[in-house]
Amino acid sequence: MTLSAQAGTAQPITELLDAETVQSIADEVWPSLVGDGEAFVPVPVPPPADVVSAWVDILGPWTGSVVVTCAPATAEALTESVLMMRPPSTVDAEDVADALGELANVLGGNIKSVLPGESRLGLPQVGAAPPRGRLDDVRSLVGQWRGDFLTITVQGATGAQHAERIEEKPL
Repeated sequence: MTLSAQAGTAQPITELLDAETVQSIADEVWPSLVGDGEAFVPVPVPPPADVVSAWVDILGPWTGSVVVTCAPATAEALTESVLMMRPPSTVDAEDVADALGELANVLGGNIKSVLPGESRLGLPQVGAAPPRGRLDDVRSLVGQWRGDFLTITVQGATGAQHAERIEEKPL
């Protein structure tokens, strides 16, 4: 079976992973990576007009991405916390890519570990989030960090995007 065919026949993430598990993973990751006393709070706030996303791909029996999305200003504040930057400091695009990518990577690694079967984790990427696959193959937690919009989304890959990503990352 080809990997793109495999992506189309796998169980959707909604059957493999519940929102409570994603929240539990975020509850474990946030204090250790973002800082003591820090938390992702699953209380929705309105989304900003401009967002940045970081994600990692999971390749295996279920194939998709774990995506963290927030406003650019929130991404900069997260970067300061993750990289333990102290004023006066300047957060540049490379710092944001490193910090958000690491957050997506750690969340993705933890999510991969609770999925059935053997999977691989891709390299972190930052930019516009990859398009979502099937509607029933998305588990999204909309919430906030320090009162600002942030989402953690576990989403299946579409067939075309999945094939493109696989070509770049051989198993």
